[in-house]
Amino acid sequence: MTTTVEQPAPETTSKGGGSLGRYIAVRALLIIPTVFILVTTVFVLMRTTGDPITASQGGRLPPEQLAERIHAAGYDRPILVQYWDYLTGILHGDFGTTLSDHRPVTEVLTTFGTATLELAIYALIVAFLLGIPLGRLAAFHRDKAPDAVLRVLAILAYATPVFFAGLMLKLVFSVWLNVLPVAGRASTRTELTLQKVDNPTGIYLVDALRTGDPAVIGDVLTHAVLPALTLGLLTAGVFLRLVRTNVISTFGAGYVEAARSRGVAERRLLRKHAYKPALIPIVTVIGLQIALLLGGAVLTETTFEWKGLGFQLAQYLQARDFVAVQGIVAVLAVIVAVTNFIVDIIAALIDPRVRY
Repeated sequence: MTTTVEQPAPETTSKGGGSLGRYIAVRALLIIPTVFILVTTVFVLMRTTGDPITASQGGRLPPEQLAERIHAAGYDRPILVQYWDYLTGILHGDFGTTLSDHRPVTEVLTTFGTATLELAIYALIVAFLLGIPLGRLAAFHRDKAPDAVLRVLAILAYATPVFFAGLMLKLVFSVWLNVLPVAGRASTRTELTLQKVDNPTGIYLVDALRTGDPAVIGDVLTHAVLPALTLGLLTAGVFLRLVRTNVISTFGAGYVEAARSRGVAERRLLRKHAYKPALIPIVTVIGLQIALLLGGAVLTETTFEWKGLGFQLAQYLQARDFVAVQGIVAVLAVIVAVTNFIVDIIAALIDPRVRY
């Protein structure tokens, strides 16, 4: 009798493990066509305006010099040959050389990428600190005045253009109240101090902590408040509505109703039974929000002169430096694809239903 009851356990475990392995393998394989399509799309869009040399230098150079530069860069070759060189260059980590300042695109990525990463982390922290607790509060007061107010605020946070939110925050906190810096990642004095740090990471807060100087750390943090709040509000609105919807849905689950029938208080039901399961969808949405954050970073960094990839991308667009734009956008597309893959795996580990 004992043998008969315990027989299925190993089979179920094996099936679950096999399912997870297949899910990871499939998701990993899907990265290849996804990245290929994204990179190809970037290449095609950049070539719709013609060759990069003509786009950036057309009208500034005599036709003879322009033709020489086009030939030297190889942009007079067949488009398929250029596309093949572009793909093989990416596979070898070569994204080209910028036309406006003659720097390898990989150098631009490593120099300014850490600033964008730092801003994205700040924005996610703001989104978590605001969106999740407020979503929980809205669910607890569902269909009441606090819920209605929070839902309207969530819509406004998501729908307000990033640059407009940034300008309003600068107007209030930097101009009217004069309590926060108007732009930049740090003051000039702090930047000079951070340059003296051995092997700087490029992430200002990490480098500031390594100095051990409270004034430097405080300066870096105060400069990060408005950019982080501007970009974080965009995602906080999404988190608020998502948490609210899922907590309300979980409130109607059978095990919650059973606990309620035993006289468990509503606040305890929310804290012990409905809150944690409602957070699972947040993990699956983070991958999509990374793309949203990177897109919003372009406007946020430009508004606050936060010198990251978004700021540089705007500069290269103004200079019509499509080689730089093509390289940066391609790398951002790859980052989004890989991030979504990682998030999918985490979601599958947390919730087994994802992989079936």
